[in-house]
Amino acid sequence: MQVPLLDLNRQYKTIKNEIDSAVMTVLEHCRFINGPEVKQLEEEVAAFCGAKYGIGVNSGTDALLISLRTCGVGVGDEVITTTFSFFATAGVISRLGAKPVFVDIDPVYYNIDISAIEDAITSKTKVVMPVHLFGQCADMDAILEICKRKNLMIVEDAAQALSATYKDRSAGTMGDFGCFSFFPSKNLGAAGDAGMIISNHEEKTEFARTLRVHGAKPKYYHSHIGYNSRLDTLQAAILSVKLKHLKDWSAARRAKAAVYDQAFADVEQVTTPRVMDGNTHIYHQYTIAVPNRDELRDHLREKKIGCETYYPVPLHAQKCYDELGYKRGSLPISEQKAGKVISLPVFPELTDDEQQFVIETIKAFYNK
Repeated sequence: MQVPLLDLNRQYKTIKNEIDSAVMTVLEHCRFINGPEVKQLEEEVAAFCGAKYGIGVNSGTDALLISLRTCGVGVGDEVITTTFSFFATAGVISRLGAKPVFVDIDPVYYNIDISAIEDAITSKTKVVMPVHLFGQCADMDAILEICKRKNLMIVEDAAQALSATYKDRSAGTMGDFGCFSFFPSKNLGAAGDAGMIISNHEEKTEFARTLRVHGAKPKYYHSHIGYNSRLDTLQAAILSVKLKHLKDWSAARRAKAAVYDQAFADVEQVTTPRVMDGNTHIYHQYTIAVPNRDELRDHLREKKIGCETYYPVPLHAQKCYDELGYKRGSLPISEQKAGKVISLPVFPELTDDEQQFVIETIKAFYNK
């Protein structure tokens, strides 16, 4: 049996007629840049999350970049964020000439360690950027309290968390800006790169909209140097179709996560994901922590079971950040988890037989 980590073809087949119709509509009206589907998706995503405004951009990376720029982040500023995330989280800070200040993670939930944030604040700190990793929100009440007291802005890296909630509040709506990625493998994935910013700030939203079109408002009049970061109309049309199914897909992921939780409850070597009280986890990844991770990874691949390590090297330990001076052991929880985590197939179309094969293979590995 072959079990993929993700199979987008299965998803497409379940909604093929809807997707094909949406694509054909765009091909017929030929408004490929800033077509009506872009504005429609912006409104739909904002409404879905409970925010006032949506800004379609060409990637989750640009969503972060433009949000930080709109918060005034520039040369010499500092942005506090987690070291345990995809590279874009840090890369966008550096691209603005600012300095990423990395802090460790909570050992249970993998999100930013709240107790480390305040100690990392300096006179140069401009923004705190929590990451809602694997589809679970960080402890936002604590972050909001710190940032209000210290007069700091918050950009939520919610790239993996669209439809996740924290105490009945949607991911991306609690800070000043929320940033989503629609990379094809996300729970809501495009047929290419795409992203979205949501916010309740009217004036700042208009500035962000200007930045995504080379800083022009009106057209050909440039008050700022911006970016070419428009969301393609074709991608917006596809995403609008998929958004209608997102809640069901997230529920299916939670159901499969529950099967794993129960199956591994008696396997001492497997630490399953924990969900913080008040959170709704959407399991963009179902990530376990295990001893002998690399051996298990190789065994799963030998059995043709898809798996992946998110993330094998924390951001502070990446070679491009040697100049920041972090030493081995400086952020120990992240370094430890990087050697133990592995993510398993959890996509909605995963069959019961496939999931059982994954479970049995892991159990057999640790009971040999």
